[in-house]
Amino acid sequence: MNIYVVKPDDTIDKIAKEQNTDLASMIEINQLTPPYRLAVGQALLLSEDIPPDTFSPYLPHAQAIFRSGYAYPFISAPVLTETLSYLSELAVFSYGFTASGDLIPPSPDDTWMIAEAQRAGVMATLTLTPLGADGHFNNTLVTSLVHSRAIQRRLINGLAAVMLEKGYQAVNIDFEYVLGEDKNAFTAFVSYATYVLNILGYQVSVALAPKYSDDQPGVLYEGMDYAGLGAAANWVVLMTYEWGYTYGPPMAVAPINQVRRVLRYALTKIPPAKICLGVPNYGYDWPLPYIRGATKAATLGNIEAVQTAIFYGVPILFDETAKSPWFTYWQYGVQHEVWFEDVRSWQEKFKLVREFGLRGIAVWQIMKLFRAGWVLLDSM
Repeated sequence: MNIYVVKPDDTIDKIAKEQNTDLASMIEINQLTPPYRLAVGQALLLSEDIPPDTFSPYLPHAQAIFRSGYAYPFISAPVLTETLSYLSELAVFSYGFTASGDLIPPSPDDTWMIAEAQRAGVMATLTLTPLGADGHFNNTLVTSLVHSRAIQRRLINGLAAVMLEKGYQAVNIDFEYVLGEDKNAFTAFVSYATYVLNILGYQVSVALAPKYSDDQPGVLYEGMDYAGLGAAANWVVLMTYEWGYTYGPPMAVAPINQVRRVLRYALTKIPPAKICLGVPNYGYDWPLPYIRGATKAATLGNIEAVQTAIFYGVPILFDETAKSPWFTYWQYGVQHEVWFEDVRSWQEKFKLVREFGLRGIAVWQIMKLFRAGWVLLDSM
């Protein structure tokens, strides 16, 4: 595979001829659409040996590393079908629970997703979160759960029943904003859940907020015991994204220098074979100037970001420190700044998996198709 960065005056025909690549494959891999306009600075994945009919029908692809992808039940069927061909695990987001330990299923129903995963030979995983009625993580629910063995038993029994009924094969525990005073109790809960569910034949993973040190302050970090949770679960997911986020200042979602920093710390606590590196599959569009507490960024897909740059006729830049693409444009007198992911930024993250011998990747989330990223992963 070859990554080509579009130059001024490039066209798809000119690139295909000069780079000796199949035009139809280039269009298909990069999800290019008529009239095939390009943005200067756009990264294209090129190949000489992938025929365009590879992508239809959607056949399973060889997998050298573990690949997980999170998805909501309202994902479009064509996107799920194609993406499943690249996955080892589909993590359905998400099941909640009440203060008494009763499971709350997702809406809409998730049954069809599990059936699609089974048809593709992909492990279906139930993602468990303490999301409250307002859609935010509720650490009061976490506190009630981790300090009551009776509530834990009720919840785990409920998990086992649903998994048996629906065909789930694993649980991903994604508890965020765990209070510092609940750290040890949370670790004990993950250990207990893993012990019980493993006996029943199910695997358990746990999602970890990105930390740099043992004593890092902040509500995201204080309840995360990397060593304890790494030992308790069958494997972990490092949530190495959201440096750039909806209410924060414009910046890369997953700057590689920060991702590497988190990974280096994690590797001092957890064996590499138990670590899945979190990879974002989206970007943000910020209106400028950024005002803390007032500015809200809009989420957009990677292909959508490129199409925005093309529509406004602006070049895509690439930050060499963050290893991430970005650009600015004007709309109705307001300047916008966009950071997103492309094959160059995904490649940098895949290199970390290979460099440190990690278990694999976990993509948040697969709601929008990014075909070039998956094809790139197949080639590495």
